[in-house]
This record gives sequence, C-alpha cells and structure tokens, in this order.
Amino acid sequence: MYSMSNATAVPFAGHGAPRAAAERGHIAAVPVADADERTRDRVLGAVLEHGPVSAAELGDLLGFTPAAVRRHLDHLSRRGVIEVKRVAKAGAGAGRPARRYVLSSQGQSSLGNDYLDIASLALKQLQAVAGDEAVRQFAVDRFAEMEARYAPEIEQAGPDITARARALSAALSRDGFVASAAEIQAKAPLPAALSSVQLCQGHCPIQQLAAQFPVFCDVETEVFARLVGVDVRRLSTLARGGHVCTTHIPTGRLAAGGSKIPRTATASLVEVNNHQQERP
Repeated sequence: MYSMSNATAVPFAGHGAPRAAAERGHIAAVPVADADERTRDRVLGAVLEHGPVSAAELGDLLGFTPAAVRRHLDHLSRRGVIEVKRVAKAGAGAGRPARRYVLSSQGQSSLGNDYLDIASLALKQLQAVAGDEAVRQFAVDRFAEMEARYAPEIEQAGPDITARARALSAALSRDGFVASAAEIQAKAPLPAALSSVQLCQGHCPIQQLAAQFPVFCDVETEVFARLVGVDVRRLSTLARGGHVCTTHIPTGRLAAGGSKIPRTATASLVEVNNHQQERP
C-alpha cells in the first residue's frame, strides 16, 4: 500500500503514566504524528479501493467518527492526493450532488510509477523510427503475458459471463489493479439480455504512459474481451482522466466458443468507445 509517511516511528516515553508504563515493560505509546500518518494511509487505501466514496461511507468502513474521517480527508486533499467528485444520487431528483472522494492524478501517479519517463522516451523513439504499428505490437506483447496467466483461471470459472468477469477482477486485483466487478441486472420492462457487469480498476501502474499512448488501453480491452468471451466496451480510463477504468461486460449470454472472439470484433468497439468518460 502506498504510504504518505516518510517518518520513522520512534519510542515515546513522556512524563507521568506513559513513561512509567514504558519502564514497567509495556509497549511505548506511539507518537501522534506517526499514528495519524498510518491512519491516513488507511483512509487513502479505502478511497483507492472504494472510490468514489463519501466521508460517511469511509467512516463506516474504517470505524471512524465523522469528525475524524473528515480531518484526515481534509489533510489528504491539501496534499493533493485525493479530490472531491460531485455525484448525483440515483433517484434523488434534481437535488445537490453528493460529495464523493477519489484519488487525484497526483495520488495515482504516486502509486509505483518507476521508470515511466524512460519507457515513454523509448516508445517515442520506437514510434519515430518504426511507426505506430510498432508501438501497438509492443503493447500486444506486453499484455500477452497477462492473458496467458489469466486464461486458465478464467476458464475454470466456466461459461457464465458474470463468473468469468469476477474471475478476471480477482486476477487483476492480485496484480495490484484494485479491481471490482459490479453486477447490473436489467429490470422489467428491459430484457434480461441487457444485464451486465461493470469491471472497474482503481489503479493503473502505467497510467501516465497510457495517457501518451492510448493503444495500451485499446489492447488491454481486447484482452479482456477474449478472456471473458464477449464483446466488451471501455467506458472510461484513468489515462484519460476517469476516476477509474470502467469496462462494460454484457452478461446476457454464455461465452461463445470458450473465451476467444476475433480481435477485429473487439477492435471496432474499442475504437468507438474507449476513453469516453473524462474528468468533469
């Protein structure tokens, strides 16, 4: 988990009872600043995993009072690692949108983006020398290893698309993408065939790179389509300013022919639908 703290915890033995407790062999009290930093790390982690999320929801998740969670949120906002997103509550009419917290671009870029400057320079030179197709082939090769690792696990989930989407979400989370799969059931009079899963990724380790070379998002979307076995649509990406990467996976039918579909079928969808949602 990303840590905001560079401080090193040191033993604390103040005057009176804390010092006496330390002398009796009890665990020394933790400095308030260190305890706050660790708590903020927990808040930041919860925003990453559950965002967009309200202060009240964070308090329930972490067991904090409203005043405590807002204090930590204010601190993280001042540091620029989280930001507020206004979200209209479903069925709430024309009322004021609710405040929800998400990681900012600065917060995302702080989560393990080593060597991206070098990679960006190398890809620009590759593009200049060999053209766009060479960059695309680089992206295809990069995601081929992911597809090969994920395929057996997703095949074990069987032909049900929802089960396959959840297996994909679990595999992505294991690799640090902070993924989730939310099932959306179509309600009458809409046909059940319109049911879907929204696959969300809260973190992208190559976000800055994908912002310069969107083909990485395109190829990843194609891999997802082949893995789950249906055409999928990328509704938003972190690389283009979305608060999460969101992939729409229709679940109204079984996977056709196992997990494979022609790349051309997904490519047309990606071209039209990739990166539609950006930050407001």
